[in-house]
Amino acid sequence: MPVPVSAVRAIRGAIQLDVDEREHVLSSTRELVSSILEANSVTRDDVISILFTATPDVHSEFPAVAARELGLGDVPLMCTQELDITGAMPMVIRLMALVNTTLSRAQITHVYLRGAVALRRDLAQ
Repeated sequence: MPVPVSAVRAIRGAIQLDVDEREHVLSSTRELVSSILEANSVTRDDVISILFTATPDVHSEFPAVAARELGLGDVPLMCTQELDITGAMPMVIRLMALVNTTLSRAQITHVYLRGAVALRRDLAQ
């Protein structure tokens, strides 16, 4: 039986916040990151980098702080602001994690939580 080959894969996810308060941003981001790692059987050592975006109405904390709190301090993390599009869903943190994994693209589980499920009903768990 052939050994699965590891590849770099991108995993997407998002979570909608209830309020823009520091502790809520951190706990929600920890929930999102943890859910993505668990759903894809990814360890901290498998994570190459994570790009976080937040809608323009999120001001209270950088989402990357929550990833550092989960032990990802040695992983390159970046935060940026999502485009301010008229009618877009408010109070959303999105992420794209690059990971080493033996999963195929079709096996990757993208995670959309709370109201963010509406962003990608085709991918949401």
